[in-house]
Amino acid sequence: MIVGILGCGTIANVLIHKIENKKEIKVKYFYDRDVEKAENLARTHDGTAILDFHDMIDKVDLVLESASQSSVKELILDVLKKGKDVIIMSVGALLNKDLWNEMKSVSKKTGAKIHIPSGAIAGLDAIKAGSVGEIRKVLLTTKKSPSSLGMSIDKEEILFYGKASEAVKIFPLNINVAATLSIASNLDIDVKILVDPKVDRNIHQIFVEGDFGKFITETENLPSKSNPKTSILAAYSAIQLLNSLTESFNLGA
Repeated sequence: MIVGILGCGTIANVLIHKIENKKEIKVKYFYDRDVEKAENLARTHDGTAILDFHDMIDKVDLVLESASQSSVKELILDVLKKGKDVIIMSVGALLNKDLWNEMKSVSKKTGAKIHIPSGAIAGLDAIKAGSVGEIRKVLLTTKKSPSSLGMSIDKEEILFYGKASEAVKIFPLNINVAATLSIASNLDIDVKILVDPKVDRNIHQIFVEGDFGKFITETENLPSKSNPKTSILAAYSAIQLLNSLTESFNLGA
């Protein structure tokens, strides 16, 4: 499998340094609007920096997007139209129903696969299993440090309380987990976002209720050292998903 990277920031850097050396997976091509980022990452991994993203598509089997919601909207459809698989990290873009429906329609026609990692949360398998029945409520409560949001405050504040579809517009770099949960549960989930100067990590608590029963999970994620907006677990989930695509067994829902 030949892999191309769209977006050479924190997640791409973690992936390159942590991914297993497998002959089945070759991360070879790198694209970023900041050409220097792509060149630097390609140099560390004996890869090739691509100046025009569309030149990458025909060279790869899969594109891993770790750039931005706008990159998903502008570029991923072109990948799917060529029948190439994608892994999407900027999941918030998929709460645009028109875009999501078009992506699913194109992938069905071309046979391309759309993969979404679990990201920086626990419990996604249980939600996927529960969605076979009816899920009635999902509430994501996220608590972040001021530095992860570029803020300076001295007491806890509620920044947002509403639906995931609105949260991903207001906080496009910070709340992709809300979109992932919405897609898994088939709901526009409820989201509460707090900023707290007493915390030094990203905390996600998830409450889920449906005809299966209910459960609560809580994840305390250490931020990436290079970017406090990105939980290191989100990058690890992309690596695990990529590795799983070449495995002969599947664990979990």
